Amino acid sequence: MSSFPTMDDSRVRLPVATGARCRQVVGILIRPQRRAALSGVALLVAATAVGLASQPLLGRIVDIVAERQPSSALIGPAAGIAVVALVQALLTPFGLARLATAGESALAGLREQFVERALRLPIAEVERAGSGDLTSRVTNDVTKISEGVREALPEFARSGLAIVLTLVALAVLDWRFLLAALVALPVQVLTVRWFLARSGKIYAAQRLAAGEQQQQLLETIGGARTVRAFRLGGRQLPRVAEASSRTVGRTLDGITLQTGFFGRLNLAEFLGLSGVLVVGYVLVGNGSVSIGTASAAAFYFHSLFAPVNVALFLLDEAQSAAASLARLVGVVDLPDPPGNRTVEIAPGPASIGVEKVGHAYLDGHDVLTDVDLDFPAGRRIAVVGASGAGKTTLVKLIAGFHPPRSGTIRLGGQDLRDLGPDGIRRTVALVTQEVHVFAGPLADDLRLARPSASTGELEAALAKVQALEWVQRLPQGLETVVGDGGHGLTAAQAQQLALARLVLADPPVAILDEATAEAGSAGARLLERSALQALEGRTAVVVAHRLTQAVTADRIVVMEAGRVAEQGSHQELLDAGGIYAQLWKAWSKDA
Repeated sequence: MSSFPTMDDSRVRLPVATGARCRQVVGILIRPQRRAALSGVALLVAATAVGLASQPLLGRIVDIVAERQPSSALIGPAAGIAVVALVQALLTPFGLARLATAGESALAGLREQFVERALRLPIAEVERAGSGDLTSRVTNDVTKISEGVREALPEFARSGLAIVLTLVALAVLDWRFLLAALVALPVQVLTVRWFLARSGKIYAAQRLAAGEQQQQLLETIGGARTVRAFRLGGRQLPRVAEASSRTVGRTLDGITLQTGFFGRLNLAEFLGLSGVLVVGYVLVGNGSVSIGTASAAAFYFHSLFAPVNVALFLLDEAQSAAASLARLVGVVDLPDPPGNRTVEIAPGPASIGVEKVGHAYLDGHDVLTDVDLDFPAGRRIAVVGASGAGKTTLVKLIAGFHPPRSGTIRLGGQDLRDLGPDGIRRTVALVTQEVHVFAGPLADDLRLARPSASTGELEAALAKVQALEWVQRLPQGLETVVGDGGHGLTAAQAQQLALARLVLADPPVAILDEATAEAGSAGARLLERSALQALEGRTAVVVAHRLTQAVTADRIVVMEAGRVAEQGSHQELLDAGGIYAQLWKAWSKDA
């Protein structure tokens, strides 16, 4: 059903669906919208049929002039043309709107399926593909399909109807006019075949190049601190330039293809119009038709230029949209992760066991080596160490973001692999320094953690993390719109909302990965107090940005070069005079 294209950088891209699967999905999505689609087509048929009366009326005007009839004879045809224009103007927008409604409704269903599936993707799978691949699908590809549904689909239907009915009208005037018009057909058919043979590959390459470019930009900009700290600009910038160059190259390939496409269509128009004019000249000469009828035939063929070009150009849009659709359906069709919660963990705080765990993101570059830890239920553990020591990797493995390359991790005595994704999500929650405030009422933001939470429960969670007072001072309290376009929140307030969500979710295990690092010193002290409250009644692992967070922990784990260098209480580690004692001395001096 889907295939995984592989790239030179060894990334495994998210899958792309086949054309057959895309057609099947489109059929399923459009089925509930059949009534709107059929009514839209019916309105467009009526509008197009009425519009075809304009050419004979124009031909009648030509005959009136050629026969030198009085000017009053022009009133009837002119009034008829006005009526045709009015009726067309009334019917066409309604037909296009109905088709667009059907298309947008179907697309909304696809977007919902895509977002639902994307949110359930294992983090490890997203990281293997690169987050740029996923974000380009949810942004660029969705936009391309939306444009196709909103603009291309109704216009294509309208143009197709106009072409068919106009050819029928030519045959009604005289079958020889139809034959003359069809002179353009072989050139148009060959043009379309030439185009379709090339366009699919070119547009698929454009979508892939755009995803690669977005991934390189995300890695460079999102990791700007790391890039600067390790002076990686000389390596990253050429990669960005190379990805941008590939994107420009694929775009130029598309422009070159379009130029050749329209050049061939212009040749077809010239041949067809020339044929209709020659036939008209002969038929008028032998008295078979009037000058007005021949003029109407020429008008008919000339009126075909726009719908034919639009329909064929929309093949270009359709190919691009189809490439984007295949990328969305490829994600929607991804199977659910195996092993969805086969065991249960008893309510209340859960123990954490880490046995001989090793991990590497790239082969040969170990991040963790032989890590052994045993955290009893209900204890609070602080993890400290220099940057790059493996702290964040350790807590991500405990949170189930990645399976360890070696060793075993247990929560509540149960192997992480037996819990499965759903069980892990219910058992452990991770709060990082980068939190997101969702656009909408603040109460809805909190209910993401517990949809059934009452107003009283929301207020209790906010009070627990010392946030209720400032929330009550907001313009509409819990109903105040926050996030993009809403009431602005400080970094500390956003972090308190994340901690309140943690309280509402009530997991047996909570992990804070430098969750107070983004706040200023005063905000950090407030957040540290809020975090202590949120962690009550559960097993907690805190990656300590400030060593003051470690002082009150039941146990401190010191990481160095991917290994556990020391562990013990604050006083025990100070007395040992090792790495932690040195860190504390440096911290106390700076403080």
